Amino acid sequence: MRLGVLDIGSNTVHLLLVDAHPGARPVPFASHKRPLSLVQYLDGDGNITDAGQHELTEFVLEAWEFAARHKADDLLAFCTSAIREATNGPAVLARVKHETTVTLQELTGSEEASMTFFAVRRWYGWGAGTILNLDIGGGSFEMASGEDELPELATSVPLGASRLTRDWLHEDPPSARSVKDLRRYIRATLKPAAKSFDAVGRANVVAGTSKTFRSLARIAGAAPSGAGPYVKRELHATDLGLWAQRISAMKSEDRLHLPGVSEARANQLLAGVLVAEAALELFEFKKIKICPWALREGLILRRLDQLVFDGPLEPAPHVGTQQSEPLAAG
Repeated sequence: MRLGVLDIGSNTVHLLLVDAHPGARPVPFASHKRPLSLVQYLDGDGNITDAGQHELTEFVLEAWEFAARHKADDLLAFCTSAIREATNGPAVLARVKHETTVTLQELTGSEEASMTFFAVRRWYGWGAGTILNLDIGGGSFEMASGEDELPELATSVPLGASRLTRDWLHEDPPSARSVKDLRRYIRATLKPAAKSFDAVGRANVVAGTSKTFRSLARIAGAAPSGAGPYVKRELHATDLGLWAQRISAMKSEDRLHLPGVSEARANQLLAGVLVAEAALELFEFKKIKICPWALREGLILRRLDQLVFDGPLEPAPHVGTQQSEPLAAG
């Protein structure tokens, strides 16, 4: 069975096609993505501009046609904080459906954190014990922890790397004062959220998902993506502190020379490393494991589980699906 998952994030819009069946790991077949920072299309009132909506609907249509051309059997389509927090979010979703027939289901912050945790649990297994997962997106930062397949606590705070860069880092390279102010803001925002996890108990494994964590680990010396998903990758707090200082002194164009840093994410790398550094400090961990699975894999795995318990595919709770016609080439 070929499944597609369309992820409308704050930094990129990404369609992933996988071949999978219940009980097996999903194997990537093809992907189609575009760097589209919807956060950059917000006007002064928090609305996604007409230009941003046009870019979004154009990509969703491209993704639908790509999935059909490659004979996907089903498509899960969802959006996260960029649309969730936009003032005109419902109108944007309605426009996308009208112009493409694709229904984008809006995930809440806690749902996003929970489904990402679900994928991380499946990756590391029961032997990992209690897991704490951290995910730095473009618009928000998700945290989830627990000892079961779904977390005991899952939450989201507005500390996405793109959002923080837009709101706090207006110079290139940033001034020492702006970096200091941003550090203070991150800690003030994150501290109460991190404190709430005390009730869950200390984790045995701390995992990091998202492109930001993968990039930071690569900069700190971890193996490149070409080495495959099974290579052990870790990111240490000491490296985060060192690279936070180095990156704060770099212009965005200089960051492109760092391994694993793309042009689309170079300008927000500093905000990402500051969030990661603060998280490990407040949760009192010295290192974090980099998990190759995240939200998209979590939604796919959940849908496969439905096949086992429910029979034919039906729309999963909190997940939208295009239903106007079967996905088929032509």
